[in-house]
Amino acid sequence: LQDAVGKLKDFTWLPKKRRFAVVLNRLQWEDGGKTRVRAGLHFDGVLKVQSSKVKLGADEAVVSLLAVTFKPNRSEEGVGEDPGGEIEIVLAGGGTIRLAVECIDAELADLTGPWAAIGVPDHDGPDPNTEGR
Repeated sequence: LQDAVGKLKDFTWLPKKRRFAVVLNRLQWEDGGKTRVRAGLHFDGVLKVQSSKVKLGADEAVVSLLAVTFKPNRSEEGVGEDPGGEIEIVLAGGGTIRLAVECIDAELADLTGPWAAIGVPDHDGPDPNTEGR
């Protein structure tokens, strides 16, 4: 999902269903990163959703997804494994969406055929944080 883009209005929290869903334009890295496809992603068993540095109410704002990570809950000694934790959706520009989950229960599905990607990120280019130092 790295470099997938979407509008904030397409990120949806459904608390009664304990589901967080998003529709994105996914860069097809598996095909060389030259095409995009509309894709749906959802997480089930979501207990709570929090965001940081995400402008709420800016429905038309386009965001770029950098990573999806998981931080497991710490289980108490002798109690056994806790499958729950926190899924973090990291956005370009420093924004994050955190999902407290019972366990990792996710599904990603492509919804359309591919089209040529106009903007393709350059991850092999110079690091802008170190350039000129």
